[in-house]
Amino acid sequence: MISKEELSKFLINEFPQSKCEIIEMGGESATIKHTIGHDELRPGGTVAGPVLMLVADVALYVAIHGEIGLVPLAVTTNLNINFIRKPSADKNIIGVCKLLKVGRSLAVGEVNIYSEGDDKPVAHVVGTYSIPPNR
Repeated sequence: MISKEELSKFLINEFPQSKCEIIEMGGESATIKHTIGHDELRPGGTVAGPVLMLVADVALYVAIHGEIGLVPLAVTTNLNINFIRKPSADKNIIGVCKLLKVGRSLAVGEVNIYSEGDDKPVAHVVGTYSIPPNR
């Protein structure tokens, strides 16, 4: 297994451009926070869709690695997002992932995305990761 601290260090080293922070991980789940600033906004006073997709992808990545250990070559093979409501431009984005299945070669999970402090999701995501053999 990998600890939250170890995986956080890995993400900082391998994805230094990411503003995602691991809040919780374990038990086939993960919660991620992405700090929102001017660069994440789009016209209309909302968070850009690609930011929400990034949060979902990182939440899946963290939840999966929390279960299988660090396997850097595990990759996204599918990511389907439904935008539900407009995220707040002045609140951070929270991604809450729950894994649905972790197999030998594929892992599937869903992520609900929220504006921090709001209990209504702004997006719902289902994603699949390919896990390399001989992990």
